[in-house]
Parts: sequence; C-alpha cells; structure tokens
Amino acid sequence: MIYNILSLLSNLITLYSYCILVYALLSWFPGAYQSRLGKLITTIVRPYLRLFDKFPLQFANIDFSVVVALLLLQFGFRGLLILVNLFFY
Repeated sequence: MIYNILSLLSNLITLYSYCILVYALLSWFPGAYQSRLGKLITTIVRPYLRLFDKFPLQFANIDFSVVVALLLLQFGFRGLLILVNLFFY
C-alpha cells in the first residue's frame, strides 16, 4: 500500500518537474508564455515558483529560482522516502 502511494507520488513529482523545466524553456522563446501551452504551464507552475520570489536568487540577470525549486522538490521527496523507510521498514 505504501509502495503504491510513494510510486504515484514519485510519478507526480517527476511530471511536475518536467512542467517546471518546460516553463523555464519557454522563457527562451518570445511570446511563448502567451500560447495555450504557455498559459497552461504557467498556471500549473507559477504558484510553486512564487514561493521563491522573495529570495534573492538572481545573479547576473539569470534567475536561479527554477533550479532551486527543482532541487528542493527532489530533495524533499528523497527526504520523505528516507522517513518512510525509517518508520515502515
């Protein structure tokens, strides 16, 4: 049961990580955020990325908030796996 839940959560986090990557790649193309795909991805990803707006993560006009958001998402899930492994196995 726990394995199924963790597997589903892992798949959802992977899918969300891909959405964040697509959001970052859309910034390379002018007007991409105004396309249908751009609006959909922005609606999905922006609430999570907005959490990182208050931190100074821009250096030399490059915004590293996407990188930090992806790392935190992955490390958070890995930490959850460690906790579940400690308590259930």
